[in-house]
Amino acid sequence: MEKELVEYIAKSLVDDPAAVSVQEVEDDRGIVLELKVASGDIGKVIGKYGRIAKAMRTVIAASAGKTGKRVFLEILD
Repeated sequence: MEKELVEYIAKSLVDDPAAVSVQEVEDDRGIVLELKVASGDIGKVIGKYGRIAKAMRTVIAASAGKTGKRVFLEILD
């Protein structure tokens, strides 16, 4: 659920939606969602002062909180 949510939000923000990919990785903290976008679109996903990235993490945490899972978002370059 959270993976699809991150992918939908990211594709809505960037100029090249085909370059968006989200990988789900399980580690000792919980589930880590690794978001990759085109190099020219990283700024659009992070936002000024990291506001968009923070908002995405807040939405993901709220979505995952219903199921009791811990989900983290990492934006890879």
